[in-house]
Amino acid sequence: MPASFGHSPNHHKQYAHKFWPPRWPQLTKKQWIITIAALILIIAGAVAAYFIWFKPVPKPVPHKPASKPAAVKPVPKPIYSTLTGMPISDASINDRPVTAVMIENSTDARLQSGLDQAGVVFEAIAEGGITRFLTLFQDTSPQYIGPVRSVRPYYVQWLSAFDAPVAHVGGSGEALQDLKTWGIKDLDQFYNSSYYHRISSRYAPHNVYTSMDELNKLEAAKGFGKSNYTGFLRKPRETPSAAPSTTSIDFAISGYYYNVHYDYNAATNTYKRSEGGQPHMEIDASGAQTQIAPKVVIAMVLPQGIEADDLHTSYNTIGDGTAYVFQDGVAIPGTWHKTDRTSQITFTDSNGQPLPLDPGQTWITALGSTKYVSYK
Repeated sequence: MPASFGHSPNHHKQYAHKFWPPRWPQLTKKQWIITIAALILIIAGAVAAYFIWFKPVPKPVPHKPASKPAAVKPVPKPIYSTLTGMPISDASINDRPVTAVMIENSTDARLQSGLDQAGVVFEAIAEGGITRFLTLFQDTSPQYIGPVRSVRPYYVQWLSAFDAPVAHVGGSGEALQDLKTWGIKDLDQFYNSSYYHRISSRYAPHNVYTSMDELNKLEAAKGFGKSNYTGFLRKPRETPSAAPSTTSIDFAISGYYYNVHYDYNAATNTYKRSEGGQPHMEIDASGAQTQIAPKVVIAMVLPQGIEADDLHTSYNTIGDGTAYVFQDGVAIPGTWHKTDRTSQITFTDSNGQPLPLDPGQTWITALGSTKYVSYK
């Protein structure tokens, strides 16, 4: 650079050295602490100011209406069979006809079929000490029923209370007249043979069989609809005793082959039936056998005699008399009542109070005297 500027060549170097590198102030330790704290406050304030003044506004969340609680489905009201008191799945079952079938019980008729599915069974002597069964069906539909035999007046009086069409093969003269006089819904095999069949494994008259499907078709063809009746008074459920007091029952109906014995089965709250000294078995169309075991067993004591023809046994079914109701492992002495042919049988205990029966198959045996009933 020309000398006329009045500076030496080293002048700039000396000037620059005077200001670089920059020199930090010489602070005491306390001053450093105060300075750093001040810087921290400044930075914190700046951050806070940012969030206060520049924080983005959140987008509004769309309002969702509160969801309605799921509707609680009402518990369906239980439906019970009018005939048996058992729970049923469809109320229309009670709109079916109650179908009565006369089933034979001579030694040549055993083993019978369909007995285990009957809702109610009446047992009485037909003639000569030989018993016969009036079986009633509504909430079951067995497809192999028999052997079907003839009807008697007292069976007609019992089935009248159920407004039941009756399947039979003829009957005593008095019974056949009663069917006409009283306008009973008649399914007599003599006039409706196509709804019955004879099996080849037995000889007549012990070989007439039918099915509930066939009998329901016959009822429909004759216009026999719903049975209008009152069932037995039933409990809502069975109530087995914790300490069963009656486990063995005997009915001396007429003689060895027809006398009845029951053994109480606490595990199932049923009464295993025997007759003629053997378990009373029934057989289905496939050959499978089942011991009959009703839930309720009743001995109904009523006057016994002989029909006008001097051949057939008769019973006075109207009025009242001694009854023994066996259910839940106990014996309940009481009284049966039937005011007229079409009224239902009712039962009362020894105090005169209504005696409800367990739901399930009910087996009623007619006996001429209390001395024919024993139990322990």
